[in-house]
This record gives sequence, structure tokens and C-alpha cells, in this order.
Amino acid sequence: MGITFIDGRFVFDFAHDDKNDIITLTGNGYEIMAFGKCFYYGYEFSDEVAGSVRSEFIKYLKFTGDLKHNPDLTDFIKFAVDNLHKKINLYNYDLVVMPESSSDVNDYMLRYIYRFAQPNLQEMQLIKNLPQSIDFDLSAYERQYLDKKLENGRPRYTEQQKEDVKKSIADMLNDIHKKDYFTIAKDVKKSRFRPYITRFLTFKSKEDEELCSMIRNQNVLIIDDVTTSGSTLNEILRTLRILNEDNDITIFSLIGRKDLMADSF
Repeated sequence: MGITFIDGRFVFDFAHDDKNDIITLTGNGYEIMAFGKCFYYGYEFSDEVAGSVRSEFIKYLKFTGDLKHNPDLTDFIKFAVDNLHKKINLYNYDLVVMPESSSDVNDYMLRYIYRFAQPNLQEMQLIKNLPQSIDFDLSAYERQYLDKKLENGRPRYTEQQKEDVKKSIADMLNDIHKKDYFTIAKDVKKSRFRPYITRFLTFKSKEDEELCSMIRNQNVLIIDDVTTSGSTLNEILRTLRILNEDNDITIFSLIGRKDLMADSF
């Protein structure tokens, strides 16, 4: 499966592989130990690909216009979903969850997934929460950082240092509550506090929330078009697990990094 970047444009060749290909199809699942379930990516960029080319391809994929008029991109999506189906058998899944997206890629993936799924497969969309609803998991941050001890048993941080950090967190939350969602996402994307900032996403309706709560011991598929920081998938998992810890969850991101989520928890 070959995609090359030649003279400022992307050239697709689904029949051949080449050392100059910028994207490869991953073939294995990767377990997320924090959630005890499995994890799968569709494609990942080759290590040698420049950041500017990665960004350009993501922009091309997400915002190139109507997918129906771009057979290269639709085949790109179909190829990955076909491979996913071979690995996990989509007929075994009961619920598909995806985040609200600014592109049509997720919707196209979902429509194509239905070609393989059981008739009663249900879908659910998580939407962006109001900034005022965003919170911080201070207890988890204290356990994993502030309360750590040195090898000699002494506390790593003084009480004053702890209070200073807590004040920084409080000030950050106060700023977040005044911003719009997309500014928040951009500002905290690489923040060391990002894994502990919660409630970015919420259920689209009360009915969806109740449905998620009732579905037990079943297979759930999370889909997303592109994973860069892992923050969206992290928040989806957190949102689902608050209501239900019994389901087996598989994550399918069209483009991502196989080691990303393992580093995110």
C-alpha cells in the first residue's frame, strides 16, 4: 500500500509498497494496560516523514471536500476498514462510538463499517462539552506526582511546592472556563496537566448516556479519523469507563501512532 509525496501532491498506489512510502498499514493490536483491553490503529506515518508532510496529509484527508468525489481517499479508508474487519470481525461488535468531528471521514468510516456489522449495531457520538464543565482530576495528579517520595523515603515536594502547583491548576481551570473549546484544545494539547483535565466530551443526549450505562459485557468499537496527541481517545475512554467497566473496547484510528496511547496513561 503506497502513498508518496511527489511535487507537492500525494500519489496513491494501493498495489505496491515502496521505501519512499510515507504511510504504512499497521497489522497488529496494541493493548492499553490502563484499561485492560485492546487497541488498534489503521495507518501510521513512516519515521522518516517530515512533520510538514504529515500535517499536509492530515489536512488533505480531513478537509479535501466531498469524499465521494475523491476515490483515492475513499479507497484509503476502505482498505483500512477491510483490514480491521479481518483482524477483529466487525460482526461481533454491538456499539460504535465516535467523537464529534469537523471532517466527513468518521461518518464515511461508519457507513463503510455497516457493510460488515450486525443489523442491530448501534452508534453513539460524543460531543464537545461546555468549557465551564471541564474539570481537573486533582486526586489522580496528587497520587501520581505530588505525593511521590524519593528513594530515601522523604517527600519529593515540600508542602509549599504542592500548594503552589495546586494554585497553578486552579488558575488554569479558571482560564479554561473563560475560553472557547477549540482554544482550550490547542492550549492544553501538550501541557503536562493534559491527562488530568477531564470532561472535554459528553454524551450527545441523555438517551445515549443511558444506553452506554445499560450495555454490559459487550464489544464496543471507538473510531476516530486522526490521532495526534491521544487526548481525544483518552477522554472518550474515560467518559465511557465512568459509566461502564465491563465492555471490551477496541480503538480504531485511521492514522495514528501505535505507541501513542501506551505513553498517554
